Amino acid sequence: MRIIAGVAKGRTLGTVAGATRPTSDRAREGLFSSLLSEFGDFLGLHVLDLFGGSGAIGLEALSRGASLVHIVEKDVDAQKTIENNCELVNKNKPVGKFHLYSMSAQRFVSDPPKEKYHIVYVDPPFDFSDAEVEEILTKLNTGGFLKEDAIIAVERTSKRSHFSWPQGFSAVRERNYGQATIFYGNYTPENG
Repeated sequence: MRIIAGVAKGRTLGTVAGATRPTSDRAREGLFSSLLSEFGDFLGLHVLDLFGGSGAIGLEALSRGASLVHIVEKDVDAQKTIENNCELVNKNKPVGKFHLYSMSAQRFVSDPPKEKYHIVYVDPPFDFSDAEVEEILTKLNTGGFLKEDAIIAVERTSKRSHFSWPQGFSAVRERNYGQATIFYGNYTPENG
């Protein structure tokens, strides 16, 4: 698994044995292509990677110029992998700031927000229920975690035929990448 683009392009990242299911290179390329078409570039963007795994999504955003990347991961082995991968990316001196939150995604979204985010990537284990994902999205909405133009990408197993966005979000598109499908949604805050 490598960084696709940006200052750390080509850096090989470590993975977590057994504890996580990494997003495929094809799905990562598709994700970042979609995000680039929405934002133009990553300069100045704030990115939240829930269920960080190896940290590949957040660190790719950091390599591409995101000004702030927060990764949330509760697994201790995955946390070590993220820290090692961050050291590799930092050798190329990205401009943005990075922070790893060693906790569950559920706890992170239950606490007061650390920041408001332009991009949120939600990639829970495939056995994580849709209801649990919707609860996290609802807390992102009601908790004040999202910028007005925020885009949320949720990765789920392709075996599921449908994913429903809770109130505060509108479906934009979905892309299938073999075993995984990424669902894209826009943040649609209530207007008064």
